[in-house]
Amino acid sequence: MMKIAIYGQYYHNSTHESIEILLETLSKKNTTVFIENDFFNIIKHESKQPSKLDDFETFETLDDSYSLLISIGGDGTILRAITYVRDLSIPIVGINTGRLGFLATIQTNQIESAIDDIIKGKYKISERTLLCVETQPENKELIETNFALNEIAVSRKNTTSMITVETHLNSEYLTSYWADGLIISTPTGSTGYSLSCGGPVITPETDSFVLTPIAPHNLNARPLVIPDDTEIQLKVDGREEHYLISLDSRIATLHNSTIVTIKKADFEIKMVELLQESFVDTLRKKMLWGEDKRN
Repeated sequence: MMKIAIYGQYYHNSTHESIEILLETLSKKNTTVFIENDFFNIIKHESKQPSKLDDFETFETLDDSYSLLISIGGDGTILRAITYVRDLSIPIVGINTGRLGFLATIQTNQIESAIDDIIKGKYKISERTLLCVETQPENKELIETNFALNEIAVSRKNTTSMITVETHLNSEYLTSYWADGLIISTPTGSTGYSLSCGGPVITPETDSFVLTPIAPHNLNARPLVIPDDTEIQLKVDGREEHYLISLDSRIATLHNSTIVTIKKADFEIKMVELLQESFVDTLRKKMLWGEDKRN
């Protein structure tokens, strides 16, 4: 019997239908379903038929007995879901309840057929590289969850002044970015914050990271693609004594004396893709690359 975890953050008009269809579909399958505790309480509170939830159990943490995690929301919800999955190698599939996502690609009208295919084993796995961060001195907020699927970024705090990000690659000095911040992105994150700051799109299976400055004042600074076995060291300076570091959607404050070391994490996240799906197809639809009349 397949043991499935469900994770979400919100229950509103756009997610209501998807959740109902998903739970109804799973209840007909040979599966045991566990819903993340906080999400379960949100659904129970908002649902018109809370008794329908009596067949489902809840979880607060995951272990390797789970066969699948279903994230219901958008790409941001998947970024939160990986903090539960961590290094357990549980495949993640994203049901999209908002705009077309790069990670959450299953639309509401595809839920039944997608679940059917997944249970029958008709899917492929896309293994996604993560970044991890170490700080000297150690920061308590970053010890427990020190990894990111999309990007790790440093940025200014409490100021409109730029910061200087002194950057070393494998202990060799690269440059000092004068900017609002610097993004270190995985291929998965290349279609997110990095892209909006002028970074390149990198296909998921590429063994690279990209350094993308945020609003650089040294105008010759350009995004730089590097091998993903590179160790990146950052030292930030600025008018304020502190700056922000973000790991996907999680933020911590660091003192300017902190040395930040970023490298590839020692585990990957397994994203479930349906056989008819591809990154290139999603890219074309999401970026409207096929909309040019000359095509």
